[in-house]
Amino acid sequence: MDARLNYFGNPTAGKTLKHIMSAGKTIKESPLPAATQELVALRVSQINGCAVCVDMHTKEAAAAGETSVRLNLVAVWREATVFTEAERAALELAEQGTRIADAAGGVTDEVWASAAKHYDEEQLTALVVLVSFMNTVNRLNVITQQPAGDYEPGQFH
Repeated sequence: MDARLNYFGNPTAGKTLKHIMSAGKTIKESPLPAATQELVALRVSQINGCAVCVDMHTKEAAAAGETSVRLNLVAVWREATVFTEAERAALELAEQGTRIADAAGGVTDEVWASAAKHYDEEQLTALVVLVSFMNTVNRLNVITQQPAGDYEPGQFH
């Protein structure tokens, strides 16, 4: 599969992606736990069908010590017993934030309250920005059919 656009060889994309990647770095440095960040990034990417992001976040999480069991169960996190209550709250918020058009209402008060029970305001901000960020980069990659499989951990950091 060949990508429709070469983002790295395009001046407009290069200028834009420089800022987008800077935003990603800010999120990565936030106080939201790194494991939660990778699980949320992976789940949003699964929902959006972004193969290159699923590849990236699976490999980044594994390189950071995440277990294959947890990574394999992210897609079915509701039925899995391997996630903390805080992670489950973050995954639910991520799903509702990603499926805004499908849910016709966005994130419910109940889901927000659950996340707020586990994360402080700065962490909640990082979580919301992460979900929005992932939806942005997923769309950039899905629209242009960026191929998956060649990502190496740390490649973009």
